[in-house]
Amino acid sequence: MTRFNTDMQKKLMVLAMFILLAFMILAVNLYLIIRDNGEAYKKQVYAQRSYASTPLPFKRGDIEDRKGSKLAYSEKVYNVILDSKLLQSDEGKYFEPTLETLKETIPSLDTAEIRQFALANPSSQYRVLAKKLPADTIQPYLDAQEEAKKEKTPLNGIWFEEDYKREYPYGSLACDVLGFTQGENCGYFGLEEYYNDVLNGTGGRSYSYINEDSMMEKKIKAAGDGNTIISTIDTNIQSIVEKNILKFSEEHRNEAREGAGAKNIGVIIMDPNTGEVLAMASSPAFNLQDPRNLDAYYSAEEQAQMDDEEKLQACNLIWRNFCISDTYEPGSTAKPFTVAAALEEGAIKGDETYNCGGALDVGGHTIHCHNRLGDGPLTVTQGIQKSCNVVLMNVAFALGREKWLKYNRLFNFGLKTNIDLAGEVNASLLVFNEGMGQTDLAVGSFGQGFNTTMIQVASGYCSLINGGYYYRPHMVSKIVNPEGATVQDIEPRVMKQTISNSTSDKIREMLKAVVMEGTEGTGYTARPAGYTMGGKTGTAEKVPRNKRNYVVSFVGFVPVDNPQVLSYVVIDEPNVPKQDQARFATLLTKDIMTEVLPYMNIFMTEELSDTEREELAAMQADFSLNTDALRVISQVAVDENGEPVEGEEGEGAEGEDADASTSGDTQEDTADTAGDATEGGAPSLSVGGAGVLDGAEEDGVTDESITHQINYDPETGYPIDPNTGEVLDPETLLPIEGGGSFMD
Repeated sequence: MTRFNTDMQKKLMVLAMFILLAFMILAVNLYLIIRDNGEAYKKQVYAQRSYASTPLPFKRGDIEDRKGSKLAYSEKVYNVILDSKLLQSDEGKYFEPTLETLKETIPSLDTAEIRQFALANPSSQYRVLAKKLPADTIQPYLDAQEEAKKEKTPLNGIWFEEDYKREYPYGSLACDVLGFTQGENCGYFGLEEYYNDVLNGTGGRSYSYINEDSMMEKKIKAAGDGNTIISTIDTNIQSIVEKNILKFSEEHRNEAREGAGAKNIGVIIMDPNTGEVLAMASSPAFNLQDPRNLDAYYSAEEQAQMDDEEKLQACNLIWRNFCISDTYEPGSTAKPFTVAAALEEGAIKGDETYNCGGALDVGGHTIHCHNRLGDGPLTVTQGIQKSCNVVLMNVAFALGREKWLKYNRLFNFGLKTNIDLAGEVNASLLVFNEGMGQTDLAVGSFGQGFNTTMIQVASGYCSLINGGYYYRPHMVSKIVNPEGATVQDIEPRVMKQTISNSTSDKIREMLKAVVMEGTEGTGYTARPAGYTMGGKTGTAEKVPRNKRNYVVSFVGFVPVDNPQVLSYVVIDEPNVPKQDQARFATLLTKDIMTEVLPYMNIFMTEELSDTEREELAAMQADFSLNTDALRVISQVAVDENGEPVEGEEGEGAEGEDADASTSGDTQEDTADTAGDATEGGAPSLSVGGAGVLDGAEEDGVTDESITHQINYDPETGYPIDPNTGEVLDPETLLPIEGGGSFMD
């Protein structure tokens, strides 16, 4: 037996020590690598494993009207996904059965093209074959897939990815207010854009991977759905407004020129005591389900000649909200602001008398009144009533340039109202400044020489008549999370006080004279039968003055003593031979308010004339024939007994035409000046509009879903119970024994 000598033992010991030292060095290096770079290496290892990540979409929040009707919502749809690798797995046993089933159950897919792609790309695991298919379209394939599993012949390689599609059940209703979405839940215009971040949620993700034990693991990070916004819009009031805009546009189509009944028509209905917008509409309208469709406005030949940029410009003109995005000279609707400022500053008492000779010479210019023969001595109230430019110029001179400018800003002209809608223009450069002269003050006193937007005028008027409180106009009252809990209540917000309560009272009385004191007032044709109304007409001649184009308007409120609703109607270049007739705006106001007021449970307080009784009787007969006029799904409020307490009146009758030469608000703002003010606002599309509720019938809106309608007794003006036919007391809504005269 060989024995190790001493030298050999020493050598082995040294070798063992070297080996031990090497292992120690290696161990230290491994420790340092794990300590410093362990996570990076771990990620590389996991990256080499079988791993899949699938995005999970969120549901965009709804937009509802003030009574809970859905104006916009997101519906779950499905994208069809092809996994070529899985389709051809297991030696291709799934290939033909899966494609054959797909062809039978979803015939819109081109299976020949799918086969070609799958064979050419065997390693592809994600290809979108179709997008946003409704559940009923893909259900036949899912049913066939379940049957195949039972028969032990499963299908493979096709799966469905969840997604959402934005739906607008009322078609074009409130299109300017709502806006629309495109692409990845990106809002354009209106509420969809302004509240985009509120409506959008957060996307989720599904993770699948092979773990360390070679087992498939799946983790899901759930998507968070978006919040719902409750708008201040009332669907019924909105539909009444849009129906009457369309009616006016069609009645005057091609009358003086080819095209719709006006270049633009805008209407705003507001609650003057909160700043809430109950309805906002302008023409032309567009279908929210297909906003880029120009077929209603341009022929196929015209569209073929447009490039992409021209089509986009045409769309932008249609999408543009006239009520907040276009500017114009307000005309005589601005006169009460001038008088209110003078009263508030003590420049006048309100009982002054001025002589109207038909014109004033100011700064070397002769500035005419609309009555060039003159009206003689007029009080301030009569100046408002008759819309006399001479009276207003004298009031403005008493007030002075600096204070006129002060109140012009105080009423928010030249400043954004910051309404919660995307698209409000910044009109800060479209008003007078400190450099204005005496002539500028003269024409500014009756609403020319400076520009406003509709929402500026409407918001300013609310403060004129509600005691002087300027509310920020708003379109949303509440934000609600997906579980239905309130996230935020958006309360009415008073921004400032423009005038005192006493001045507001005087202005209401002056505006009452415009409507309620016979044919002397320029706005008498605006009054709905049975109601007290105050208001002001406007007829502003556009620049260039020699073109004889006008913006006619009327702003009115009901009732006079305690205003509950304000209506502002603007008609830009009515399609008529003689545009300078404010009666076009007053009659449109009457038609709208005749329906809106009963619907809002604002009852008549004035005795009806024989003519008004006949009109109401004719309207009641017309109610039963006009259920197609308002195709609206609504929430009908009921009392504790289940009886309807709110309803909707039928189409309003047109009032008597005013004699334009004596009582109409004609050419009232025309000034023979140098015309140094410029016309603001972008050009508008002068083409016809689509129907108010295009596609409503296809969307399941039927006559049976129309809200209850209120009829009125032609003798008393009292509401009639739709179930019993009994005349009801307007205060208690209880039947009246034997009827009775309203004014007894």
